[in-house]
Amino acid sequence: MILFILAYLGGVLTIVSPCILPVLPFVFARAGQPFLRSTLPMLIGMAATFAAVATLAALGGGWAVEANEYGRYAALVLLAIFGVILLFPSLSDHLTRPLVSLGARLSQSADRSSRSGGSTIAASLLLGVATGLLWAPCAGPVLGLILTGAALQGASVGTTLLLLAYALGAATSLALALLIGGRVYQAMKRSLGVGEWLRRGVGVAVLLAVVAIAMGLDTGLLTQASLASTASLEQGLVDRFHPLNQDKPSSVVMKSEGGAMMSATNTMMMSAKPDAVAGAGGAMAMTAKPAAEQLPVEGHVPSLDGAVQWLNSEPLTAAGLKGKVVLVDFWTYSCINCLRAIPYVEAWAQKYKDQGLVVIGVHAPEFAFEKNVDNVKKAIGDLGITYPVAIDNNYAIWRAFDNEYWPAHYFIDAQGQVRHHHFGEGDYDQSERVIQQLLAEAGKAHVSSDIVNVKATGAEAAASDEADVQSPETYVGYLRSQNFVDDAGTVNDAAHDYVAATPKLNEWGLSGNWTVGGQEATSNGADASLYYHFHARDLHLVLGPAADGKPIRFQITVDGKPPGDSHGVDTDANGNGVVTGQRLYQLVRTSGVVADHTFEIKFLDPGAQAYAFTFG
Repeated sequence: MILFILAYLGGVLTIVSPCILPVLPFVFARAGQPFLRSTLPMLIGMAATFAAVATLAALGGGWAVEANEYGRYAALVLLAIFGVILLFPSLSDHLTRPLVSLGARLSQSADRSSRSGGSTIAASLLLGVATGLLWAPCAGPVLGLILTGAALQGASVGTTLLLLAYALGAATSLALALLIGGRVYQAMKRSLGVGEWLRRGVGVAVLLAVVAIAMGLDTGLLTQASLASTASLEQGLVDRFHPLNQDKPSSVVMKSEGGAMMSATNTMMMSAKPDAVAGAGGAMAMTAKPAAEQLPVEGHVPSLDGAVQWLNSEPLTAAGLKGKVVLVDFWTYSCINCLRAIPYVEAWAQKYKDQGLVVIGVHAPEFAFEKNVDNVKKAIGDLGITYPVAIDNNYAIWRAFDNEYWPAHYFIDAQGQVRHHHFGEGDYDQSERVIQQLLAEAGKAHVSSDIVNVKATGAEAAASDEADVQSPETYVGYLRSQNFVDDAGTVNDAAHDYVAATPKLNEWGLSGNWTVGGQEATSNGADASLYYHFHARDLHLVLGPAADGKPIRFQITVDGKPPGDSHGVDTDANGNGVVTGQRLYQLVRTSGVVADHTFEIKFLDPGAQAYAFTFG
């Protein structure tokens, strides 16, 4: 219930948000018409459309976003026609005849609507649908929380109801604006007697709003010009009801109320002390029991159904694995912590496969591009993964385990019981001892007692000492970003020219023309750059090429100079590199003493997509 209240309040706050300003002319254009037959259907159409489109955007991946973009264009055309009708009444009869026959007349004054026989309710409902398509891209921290939960929980009635609560909140604020603004509108008509000219003025306002939306000014210029911003208010609501920014390990997996996914980020993530509390799921983090002790039964293995595809194997089932010791590894291929754990998981799979161990990698994507099965196949090949991998794009297996972390390892005995788990990196020796103990319990003879010796290289190499990693995982997309160098933040969902500033430790910034989206920032021209002031041995950046797949050339500097011996595996000594696919790139591996450095990457071609910094 708290989340529904939070969503509704977040929607109400949109009335003082700059993103709502272009919508107001369409709302005020209905002033003076009956509330039940005109205003209410329009608001219902807006709320329903917003909830539907946002649900698709949250659950359907990139294709839904693209479909919404086409819907946005269609809405712009419809609303431009609406504005022209208001501006030139003589065109009304000709333009509305086909719309009347479809029951979808966009706008007419009440008297013209009555003469032509059109349906005011249908017209207002259609206008609300069109306006909702324009409104859907608006987002703030509250909506970001809802969409993050939707991405995890999959298609559900609860997801749509949360989005509908947000939309109804905004519809409420619009209805209040119409109540106040509509009275002013009617008073002007009565006192001035210039209703026709006033209607034409509304037509001009509508056309100007359409132009503003088409050019992205609704999220760019208006954001800067607005005197009121809801970002801090919305973020306050998010922090009050559901703190999401805590990524601590937990020994008992509990799904947070908002359903947000947490990754076990840049620290070694060893098991916490008994009195430490994990913030993400509200569960107590306890020291893992030594493998020599009797391992407790933590539950029965959940269903493995729901994967959209299996790689390296036919689909596996919990029932079919009875008699086998099973290790389930939740991972995603752009997660640095997962990449550093995989060499150990692969070594265990090879070492114990003939003694009854089955390793299953459950690939649960963090970013939209990780839902692309071809991308996962390439990553599996590059990483040398030979064990079965379930493509869990809908988070069915993730939810069945009530998991919240990348990486997460669950150890299951031959009876199908979960006996141990570990979140994050580290404790590899103890994890292998657990495998040996479970194999011995299953009656396997001559189980090896030695420990694998892993010599990983590149991004898979172990992180440096925890004390040396003082920079946190940092997201570039506005839904989860923090520590941007400018306190005003980024201009979201619109092209904007950024000017470089001097960052403090763990601050990052942009230079040149960028469009910052929910998950990523896209460079719009050559020589756009991204910089970060960090303290770590390694710096990684999740990057993607242009939307058409064209490779993007780049150059990096460390403290204003080519990296030299401090270059990563994806750069040379001169700092040159190429973005060829959507993955994590190791750009810096500093030589010598770990210290503070300022990193900058300049993209020589437009279209680069930057997602997240990670360190090691």
